[in-house]
Amino acid sequence: MVEQSDRAPLLDWEEIPPPEPTQAAPSVPVKENAPEKGPPPDGRTSGGAAPGAARSATGPKAQHITAVVASGDASPARLQTQQSGLGWDIPNPLRGGHIFPGLSMKEQWEEKDQIVAVFVVTFDTRSGNMVEWCLPQDINLDGVEFKSMASGSHRIANDFIYFRKGCYFGLACFANMPVESELERGARMKSVGILSPSYTLLYRYMHFLENQVRLQLKCPGQYSPLEAFYEDKKAILPPAGNGLVTACPTWSATTINRCMHPEMKITHPAGCMSQFIRFFGEQIMVLWKFALLRKRILIFSPPPVGVVCYRVYCCCCLANVSLPGIGVSVPELRPFFYINIADITALETEMSYVACTTEKIFEEKKELYDVYVDNQNVKTHRNSLQSLLRVNGADKEKYRKLSEQRQMLLYSQEVDGDCTSNEEDLFILFFMELNNRIFQTLSEVAGSADPTLTAEHVRAMGLDPQGDRSFLVDLLDVYGIDAMLVIDNPCCP
Repeated sequence: MVEQSDRAPLLDWEEIPPPEPTQAAPSVPVKENAPEKGPPPDGRTSGGAAPGAARSATGPKAQHITAVVASGDASPARLQTQQSGLGWDIPNPLRGGHIFPGLSMKEQWEEKDQIVAVFVVTFDTRSGNMVEWCLPQDINLDGVEFKSMASGSHRIANDFIYFRKGCYFGLACFANMPVESELERGARMKSVGILSPSYTLLYRYMHFLENQVRLQLKCPGQYSPLEAFYEDKKAILPPAGNGLVTACPTWSATTINRCMHPEMKITHPAGCMSQFIRFFGEQIMVLWKFALLRKRILIFSPPPVGVVCYRVYCCCCLANVSLPGIGVSVPELRPFFYINIADITALETEMSYVACTTEKIFEEKKELYDVYVDNQNVKTHRNSLQSLLRVNGADKEKYRKLSEQRQMLLYSQEVDGDCTSNEEDLFILFFMELNNRIFQTLSEVAGSADPTLTAEHVRAMGLDPQGDRSFLVDLLDVYGIDAMLVIDNPCCP
């Protein structure tokens, strides 16, 4: 949980104000052992209720990006990676310089607020989950009452949830307060949330939403702060008949720029990458392959679901590629974040996604996913993917290099006081450089007079000629790369 700020709690819109171009904003302290917080995807929309009136409940490409970190003076600087050995050396930030020459420094850092809805969801002992209030009053919020209050939440005190509703992204903060009321069966449960066309700025309002859900529990019906917030932050969307955004937000250098700025590590999803990799250990290399192959990945976990939403985001980060033209024809790896049974119809048409759920019934719906992750157990029901579950020697070596780089970085920070790089930058850039090296090699081989991929090529990419053969065959097929894989079978003389 993020500690409360000294500012007025009910009007505390932003978790962290946008930094001045030449001055780094201080980091927000985090309480020890608190769950990590972070970002959001799918949904449907439903007729909104008037204020106070309750009603009953009855994608982006993760590629073509440039990674950057902040320099010592807080100005953004392009982050490059030394290309030596297998290309996994610690990235070195270069100080100074604009990322986008056509934009001022202030324009590069700022993104406009685009809040399209704010809402309050409550649990009614007779009617179940309900949207009790929202603005605008006529917005369609069908399904949000279940997305913002995850199944099983009655067993926990508080949580935060990222989700997607159509082409909007949502963030909701949930809280559960004991009450002496037979009508409420001893517990009052509510969520306060917002919708936006993009999840890159939702983290700013985490603290505000936490304050507001506590207010709604203690003083139900006090909507004035939420009304003021919406009037201040509401989006001006282009006319499109139905008011929906026609495309999901895409990855860009600006997005990564924000993700990697140190002041955003506390509440932005980028701040969970190190925990994500420590949680999965060497299994991270298995998830990396499935993400790069654009498989449908479903993560199961009981509540709280907030930290699991971060794992969705992190899985998508594993597939980042910055080489022009790579992945143009492949399905988008769409982050759906939290899903429930109401999303089954939407998932049936998805070719590639990463999502999380608290509902165990999804495990039986094998037609909806390719890879199922239960705690740290990664499994697949597809025979063609079984070989990818095994961690081979090359995977162990890559994970060893990643762990070694992390230790060197931590030592540098402790001994030399180096604050220009951090674990999140290292992890994201490690996989981006790994992906770039693989696709660069494949593209060069495919464009040569002899488009034959040999064992030497495979080793140079950091892969195992035998253990990764199936992975490479699938990779060539998915990305439409015209190269022939010729590797001797060790079982044959």
